[in-house]
Amino acid sequence: MMRDTCFSFNAFTAIATARNVLPVPEFTYLEHFSPEERIKHLEGFFKLGFPALIITRGLQIFPEMADFSEKYNVPLLRCDHGTSRFMSMAIRYLSEQLAPCKTRHGVLCEIYGEGILIMGESGVGKSEAAIELVKRGHRLVADDAVEIRKISDSALIGSAPKIIRHFVEVRGIGIIDVKEIFGMGAIKDEQQIDMVIHLEPWEKGKQYDRLGMIDEYTNIMGINVPSITIPVKLGRNIAVIVEVAAMNNRQKMMGYNAAVELNERIMRQMEMQQ
Repeated sequence: MMRDTCFSFNAFTAIATARNVLPVPEFTYLEHFSPEERIKHLEGFFKLGFPALIITRGLQIFPEMADFSEKYNVPLLRCDHGTSRFMSMAIRYLSEQLAPCKTRHGVLCEIYGEGILIMGESGVGKSEAAIELVKRGHRLVADDAVEIRKISDSALIGSAPKIIRHFVEVRGIGIIDVKEIFGMGAIKDEQQIDMVIHLEPWEKGKQYDRLGMIDEYTNIMGINVPSITIPVKLGRNIAVIVEVAAMNNRQKMMGYNAAVELNERIMRQMEMQQ
């Protein structure tokens, strides 16, 4: 069974070893054999048993190879990519698909290229904030349940379970399809998580951070992700605050911290007055 494919693993979750990918040198080697010798070598190869055989660079398939593919029920795939390019794509795909995964309750949005995971108790306003962010031109990744995969020691990728992808629950309205209402530009399938925002009801008398001098983190699967807590109360535009928090976090990652800059200005002013 032979299939032309650019890059597809829908039927196969893994390629066992690099020997299952046939690039130009191996094909050149096989061409030197007579048909009888090639049959002998190919049959011994297919007898080993492996998930699939992938032919790179769009090379033509030997008829004997197609016959043994049918005989031993080994899928025969072909792609136009070079071997190195294909292997790097395969490794990246498998590292994501086989990465440790956990599901967290929350909303994940892409805001100015930053992946913002909004967390908080049910009814605090996460989904409403997500809808407002979408209306402001940002993109929704997941609502209610966020599947988080740890693809490296420093990176987390979030996505939505397929069954609820692109859907948002808004109390009083019900379920809405963000893709159908706001268009394809309003959604994204996955996004790296760069920041966590905790929403919580405003508590009178509780002291909230007003300067941002102390860096806070939320540990997710062993990775510390920068985080802040935003108190929610009547009259506050949470979407705008989340938007500004995303931009401020991006500035910090680029080496500029507004709170530190203001503190340094105040210290310099005090030194000048002494």
